[in-house]
Amino acid sequence: MGQYDPNVEESVSSETDQEVDEPPLYKVMLLNDDYTTMEFVVEVLVYVFQKSSEEATQIMLNVHRRGVGVCGVYPFEIAETKVDTVQNLARENGFPLKCIMERE
Repeated sequence: MGQYDPNVEESVSSETDQEVDEPPLYKVMLLNDDYTTMEFVVEVLVYVFQKSSEEATQIMLNVHRRGVGVCGVYPFEIAETKVDTVQNLARENGFPLKCIMERE
């Protein structure tokens, strides 16, 4: 073990050498189809994306009129989980609703 020398001053640097980037975000979107009911889309938006009824209705109308509606923007793992949840709910209820994610 080394000897202690009271005449030596030491300091600790707390600076970081690298900047840490924010993780990329992904848009989760619903795609329009001719078979999924508007009511089911609203239910999915409320249940999976925690949207209010009014907000869910507005997104559903975007899906219906424009062919696509953005449900939210999330880090990759969360976006992937939400896409899988929507696909599973749609399949369980007999709807062909498609949910996709795209890097923002």
